[in-house]
Amino acid sequence: MFVRRYRRTKHGKTHTYYALVESIRTEAGPRQRVVAHLGELNHDQERRWQRTVVFHNRQGEDRQLRLFPDDEQVDLPDDPDVVRISLKSVGWANPRRFGDVWLGLWLWRHLKLDEILERHVPQGKETIRPADVVAIEVINRLCEPCTEFALAEHWYASTGLEDLLGVPESAVTKDRLYRTLDRLLGAQGAIEGDLKERLGTLFQLDYGLVLYDLTSTYFEGLAEENELARRGYSRDHRSDCKQIVIALVVTRDGFPLAHRTFAGNTRDLKTVQTIVTEIETQFGKSRRIWVMDRGMISDESLAFLGESGRRYLLATRRGELAEFQDKLGKDGWKRLPNNPQVEVKLFKRQKVH
Repeated sequence: MFVRRYRRTKHGKTHTYYALVESIRTEAGPRQRVVAHLGELNHDQERRWQRTVVFHNRQGEDRQLRLFPDDEQVDLPDDPDVVRISLKSVGWANPRRFGDVWLGLWLWRHLKLDEILERHVPQGKETIRPADVVAIEVINRLCEPCTEFALAEHWYASTGLEDLLGVPESAVTKDRLYRTLDRLLGAQGAIEGDLKERLGTLFQLDYGLVLYDLTSTYFEGLAEENELARRGYSRDHRSDCKQIVIALVVTRDGFPLAHRTFAGNTRDLKTVQTIVTEIETQFGKSRRIWVMDRGMISDESLAFLGESGRRYLLATRRGELAEFQDKLGKDGWKRLPNNPQVEVKLFKRQKVH
């Protein structure tokens, strides 16, 4: 078996083609048969094909030569892009996670969150754009939430964000992360307004019904410089630690509309007027329905919600259920047209002070 060269002239240009040919015996005598057409080859490719040709040895056995025999010194082609490497020295070091952070950055840019941040928190004398710093924070919360210290010391270096964002590892420090978060706080209202418009348009969100609730988070340290850190009702059962209370307003689909932070000793029902008033000031007094749990109920909050035709849906406190037992009979219930599995019964409550 051998390599045969063919020449063909077309449009005044000569082309050289190669084919792999073997000799066979036929009834008409020895003949040559094309095994494979190799096309146009340069000199180096031709030599490689010749080294892989199966030949017939004297013992009548077929054998295939190795591509690069160990005892043969192979000359490298005259090509600056070709180098010699030792496979024994090839290894895998410093691997970085890529898929999840790439997706997080794609979502960040597809939602145009970078444009919103650049509009309200523009780059000043910083060498790194605040929008990129916030992107790092958000992608971290999406992929592997951790503290700012852990993010700067370990997590960022373990990802491909340095290549994707162009932000060097040395520039991601906990102090830079904290400073950028402080700048965000000053533009909170404007950012929340733009997010409402952007997400509302993209996902066709319904803001006609909003859910309001509170949670808390505690501090392991003394938190002496945090004026909001106080001891109060701990949802985490850590009454020994100071905490803050976080108020969150979301749509029926769970998309955040706004959030506020209160002192750790703030009672739930004391936040109702503040939150409702701020949301109406920020987003207008639309005919939205407020949904809250029984922890928000007080005479004061009910009187406030009843003003200006506000609509609300609150859970009844357990101690008041007896007042409604005689009205919860089998008659008068109606199925909701858009949800037949739910039945409602309307009646008016009058409270005499």
